[in-house]
Amino acid sequence: MQAIILAAGMGKRLKELTRNNTKCMVKVNGITMIERMLGQLEKHHLSRIVIVIGYEGQKLVDFIGTLGIQTPVVYVNNPIYDRTNNIYSLTLAKRYLTQEDTILLESDIIFEDSVLDILMQDERDTLALVDKYESWMDGTCIKIDENDNIISFVPGKNFDFREKDSYYKTVNIYKFSRHFSETHYVPFLEAYSSALGNNEYYEQVLRVIAVLDNPGIKAKRLDGQCWYEIDDIQDLDIAESMFAADDNKKARLLQRRFGGYWRYPQLIDFCYLVNPYFPPKRLLEEMKSSFECLISQYPSGMRVNSLLAAKNFNVHQENIVIGNGAAELIKSLMLNISGKTGFVNPTFAEYPNRYKKEDSVMFTPDNADFHYGIKDLTTFFADKQIENLVVVNPDNPSGNYISKADLIELTGWAGERGVRLIIDESFADFAVESDNSLIDQKILKDNPHLYVIKSISKSYGVPGLRLGVLTSGDRNMIEIIKKDLPIWNINSFAEFYMQIAEKYTRDYVCALELLRKERERFWNELKKIRGIRPIPSQANYIMLEITGEHTSQYITKKLIQKYNLFVKDISEKVGGRNYLRVAVRDTEDNDILLKALRELMDN
Repeated sequence: MQAIILAAGMGKRLKELTRNNTKCMVKVNGITMIERMLGQLEKHHLSRIVIVIGYEGQKLVDFIGTLGIQTPVVYVNNPIYDRTNNIYSLTLAKRYLTQEDTILLESDIIFEDSVLDILMQDERDTLALVDKYESWMDGTCIKIDENDNIISFVPGKNFDFREKDSYYKTVNIYKFSRHFSETHYVPFLEAYSSALGNNEYYEQVLRVIAVLDNPGIKAKRLDGQCWYEIDDIQDLDIAESMFAADDNKKARLLQRRFGGYWRYPQLIDFCYLVNPYFPPKRLLEEMKSSFECLISQYPSGMRVNSLLAAKNFNVHQENIVIGNGAAELIKSLMLNISGKTGFVNPTFAEYPNRYKKEDSVMFTPDNADFHYGIKDLTTFFADKQIENLVVVNPDNPSGNYISKADLIELTGWAGERGVRLIIDESFADFAVESDNSLIDQKILKDNPHLYVIKSISKSYGVPGLRLGVLTSGDRNMIEIIKKDLPIWNINSFAEFYMQIAEKYTRDYVCALELLRKERERFWNELKKIRGIRPIPSQANYIMLEITGEHTSQYITKKLIQKYNLFVKDISEKVGGRNYLRVAVRDTEDNDILLKALRELMDN
């Protein structure tokens, strides 16, 4: 068995990283892609490794010469790499294909060892390695049947997104038997390149072969094994987090992304918080039906969208401003207030992070659950001479909840002292007390010192739309913030969602009830796991104290490494103590996490 690596390309999309180096010499976590790949191939004791070089080929040859690779390496030069595609590179190496069984790889792929292992261990002699299509993938896809026969190749230009669930992506790693190369691949390669020229891709040859009665090649499906193709700097950034050698580093890199986890195959995100039961399918279909219109036209300006938000929340236009997520509104509000400001610790970090540390007064609940009530707040802040007080309710990460009646009492206390009271009720809809919102025209009018922020993204399960609202009886502050924000601060998809959301109120109520039931079940199951103490929560997340021998950091990294589960390690927020925060997802996902935690805590 031999390997052929196609490494002639220029990698223009990696820009300055390939200005003086070939693409496969780009480093991922300090190791070049070619060094990693050659090391993986060497473990399989191949007869030789054939590398087709081109752009900066001599540099690649010289570099590989320093690696101490024991397997013989043979180089084939493509002198016109800048005018041809990889079909020509493979044509140059075709004589090797007919001499031995071959593993064929492209040099810009990074993968874990098991990817190569399962291909080598499969008794079938000619295979195309494939993976279930994910939205981050690009390039040629195929359709296969239940017997792994390749029904058809689907090039990018023929990709039909309506059929994406039936597609598999080629990983660009193949196993060709010598016989297959002699009887099928090389003859078709020669004919195809002769007829259509050298500016094509070698997979096009497989596309032609696939229509034969006996194509001689089958698909080999991956089953959760990790791989990534690196074409640009964003791919490189993602690959560095996926393939970080240090599990602690991998966890840190994932947390620093703050989203976009749909680009990570099989990762289940228990870190970021959304409603798993909303929006309903019909709402999504209604949005899809207007996709072309929404993507091609401008959204309305601030004034019109304020009217839309006012209608949805039943307040006056002058008392509400809509934001590109609650984070945009938090930033603007915190920049437009001044004076000593009270915060609870721990809480949603966006508030204290947006304020001056020297003017921040922190209240930390003196109990292991980090729970508190209004008496705790009023007692602590009574003599602190604060001018503003921020309360997230339910709080994040503790899930601590203050009833509506108590919040109204706190509002009165703040008003008597001339304190601005900022209530974030982004998670309030998940509380058992259903009628708990302070976004009420009479409450706002009677309490102009009250400011209420709500993240629509979190409550309604639409974080990709980036929506939030800020309401207050302080019309002057609302106007200041409207002027502070761009005239088009939300996009057309977000505006359209706000336009139709009211029709789905009943679905939303049902979704909240499902969440509350699943949260209770999830909490009770967590309670049964040795070494874990779940803290009662009124939000769509649960804070866990780790009481066993493992640390929260250890559990976080093991969940990522072994189970592809991403949870929030909040030990830094709570003075180094061992706490995690886990989102409440649907029953299927929650059971996966429960099973993983049981295994980890028992070992």
